[in-house]
Formats: sequence, C-alpha cells, structure tokens
Amino acid sequence: MNAALPARARLTGLSFLVAGVLFLLYPLVRPYGDETALSGAATMASPAWVAAHLFAMVGFVLLALGTLGLYLVLDRPLALRAAVVTWIGAGLTLPYYGAEDFGLNVVGARAVRDGDVSLLALVDEFRFGPVAIAMFASGLTLLGVGAVLAAVSAGRSKVLPRWSGAPLAAGMALFIPQFFGSPAVRVAHGLLLAIGGVWLAVALWRASRS
Repeated sequence: MNAALPARARLTGLSFLVAGVLFLLYPLVRPYGDETALSGAATMASPAWVAAHLFAMVGFVLLALGTLGLYLVLDRPLALRAAVVTWIGAGLTLPYYGAEDFGLNVVGARAVRDGDVSLLALVDEFRFGPVAIAMFASGLTLLGVGAVLAAVSAGRSKVLPRWSGAPLAAGMALFIPQFFGSPAVRVAHGLLLAIGGVWLAVALWRASRS
C-alpha cells in the first residue's frame, strides 16, 4: 500500500463496522405490533420507531461510503462498479425509508390521538404505491448487487482475504426476504449484517498494517 492507503483502509473499515452495528440496531430497536390496530399505531408513533429506521438510513449511507472507500483502497474496476451500483441503490432506497420513518410516525401518532384505526389504511397506501414500492425494491436489489460485486472484488484483490466480503454480501442480498420473516428472523438478519461489517472492517484494518 502507498502512504495514503492505510488511512483509507482504516476509515473504510470503520464505515463498514458502524454500518453493520446500525443494521443490527435497526431490528433490535424497532417496535413490532399489529399494524391494523391502535397498538400498531402506537408502535409507529413511538420514538423507537423513528430511531430504528434512522439507524437503517445511516447504515445505508455508511455502506455507500464504505464501497467507495473499498474502491479507493483496492483500485479495481469491479470495486468502482460496486460503488456506483451501491450509491444508486442507496439513493432509491432512502426516500422510502424516510417516509416509513417520519411519515408513518405522524400517521401513527394521529391515529392514537384520535382513536381512529381507519387512518392506518394510509400505511399500506404508502407502502404499496406503485412508484414507491418499485423504487424501494429496485434500490434494495441494487444494494444487494453492489455488495456482491464488492465482495467479489475484495476476494480477487489479493489484498483482503478471499471471503472477507461474503457475509455482508449475503446479508444485503437477503434484505428483501427478511421483511417477510418474524421479528426473530429480522434480528438474525441484522446480526448477519453486523458480523459482515465487523469481518470486513477487521480485514481492512489488518491490510492497512501490511
């Protein structure tokens, strides 16, 4: 590595590490409830709902920064493609998460305040609106593709261990399916992402000392 690369590797590792931790905090902190009842509205109205989704949003930003850093460390064309795909994926995903976080928080709070469960119909109207769901699904798919490309680039680099990016890539590839699982499944998915972030961070930190 040239003189600048160790610092880049350490910062890149830090981005992946913090992103992984935030992706674990997201399902751990997120409250769960029957979203057709006022109890579910109360979960959306809670500060924990806002915090949990904010953790995920910051995680996506740090993941995008991490893939850019990986390209700067490895200087491989595949790593650049991974960064571009990840940035586009994050850009398509974040608006949906922002509405899920702040918009549904307002809907939930109003439903609780008015005792009006019919307001929760707005939740599915937002979530499954054709443009919103298409952006969301496309964004998360691209994030998964970007993570896989980054893992392949890391494995071929001879700078990082062959499988250093595999757990994080697996976690990102499973981001859409985990939404259909139980809270325990979603926490397990968050743990996989945390392990992946830590694993890749350690690999980068070790490479920075070589």
